[in-house]
Formats: sequence, structure tokens, C-alpha cells
Amino acid sequence: MAGHSKWKNIMHKKAKTDAQRAKVFTKIGKEMSVAIKEGGADPNVNIKLRDLIAKAKSFNVPNDNIERVIKKASGGDDINYENIVYEGYGPSGVAVIVECMTDNRNRTSGDMRHYFDKYGGNLGATGCVTYLFSETGVIVINADSIDEDKFMEDTIEAGATDFSREEGEEDGEYVFEVLTEPNQLLNVSASLEKMGYKFLSSEVDKIPSVYVKLESEDDTAKMDKLIELLEDNDDVVNIWHNLEK
Repeated sequence: MAGHSKWKNIMHKKAKTDAQRAKVFTKIGKEMSVAIKEGGADPNVNIKLRDLIAKAKSFNVPNDNIERVIKKASGGDDINYENIVYEGYGPSGVAVIVECMTDNRNRTSGDMRHYFDKYGGNLGATGCVTYLFSETGVIVINADSIDEDKFMEDTIEAGATDFSREEGEEDGEYVFEVLTEPNQLLNVSASLEKMGYKFLSSEVDKIPSVYVKLESEDDTAKMDKLIELLEDNDDVVNIWHNLEK
């Protein structure tokens, strides 16, 4: 996990402007719609939906907005999103994986190709960079008022593989990042929830095995712009890369 922090990525998104945060919820809303169609609208039964609701609330999305998405999706809206994963390279060979949910494959593919080409990168074939990442379940929990020793025992009992302590949003605040096998994320999160823990997020993340450090200001500027454009695209729901910050 050296050089990687799920919570730092979340804080980066939370620090954006109101308009940018609205885009974040648009993306979460797409994920919720797909989760509802696959597993139903009851978060007590649909664990994936429950985790996405928690994710939306961590970005201060109003309950009315969340309920509106659930009602629309459970009412049988006619929009069908396709999940597509793009792989490629940014400047100086930075590995990039982009997960999209789209109702128009041609539009999204064209956008991805344009972004990479314009800012010193290129899209690659499926599998060209995934070997540089390993999938890991990551659960983020606010560490306030939690006994760390007791928490460690609970995570082991729940089936987690590891956990770390990370800095929170404010000085003196901390969060715990709990790691799981990717296929055990839902089971571990369900166990910890039964123990009374509240999540800031619970997702399968892609952790790089190696990192690339950009040496030139030009490459750094191009990579920053590439990430900015990807984050601003409504079809993009997740971005992973091995840029060393």
C-alpha cells in the first residue's frame, strides 16, 4: 500500500467545487441504478446498493437526491448502462485504467481516445496495464472514538487481511483503511456493520505494484489535465493510475 491511500483519493474529490461534486453524484447515481437493476432497491438486502448510499452520503449528497435515484431506477427507467473498462498510458508511461458506465459506447470510446491522444498518452489493448495492479477490497471507517486494539481484533474476526491508520480531513482526525480479499469485501463489510461500525466508503480498489514518477513539468501538467478531463466526464466512474504523488 506504499504510496496509496483510498481516503486521500476521496478527500481529493470532496475538495472540489459544488458543480464538480454534483458530477461525482451523477457517477454514483449511475452505479446505484445498475446495482438496483441487478440486486433490487432494498439496501438491507442489496449490500452493493447500501455501500453506494454510504458513499453518496460521505459526499454530503442530500437524502432526497438519493431517494430520487432509487425510486427512478426501481420504477424501471429505460436507460441501460454498459460497463466498459479502458486501459492505456499517460505521459512517460504512467499506467491508467478507466472504468466507465455509458449508454453510448461510441461516444465514450471517442472521448477516451481523444483525451489520451491530446495529453501525451495512448489507449492500449485490454490487459495492457492491468497486470500492474492488484484488486483489493478497501473499507474506510472514521477512527474517532474507536479503540484501535479492539478494532484490530474485530477486523481479524470479520475476515480482513490488514488495516492501516490514515490522516483524516482535519488536523488531528484519522480514519482506518481496512483491507480485504476482493471477493470477501461484502462479507467483511457486513460483519463490521453488524458490530456497529459506520463506513465512509467500501469498494474494490486497484492497487499499483509499481509507481511512476514524472520528472518534467510538461509531463506533470499533461497528466494533471488528463486526469481532470477523465474526472469531468460523466461516463467515467473510476480512475486508477500508478502515478507517484
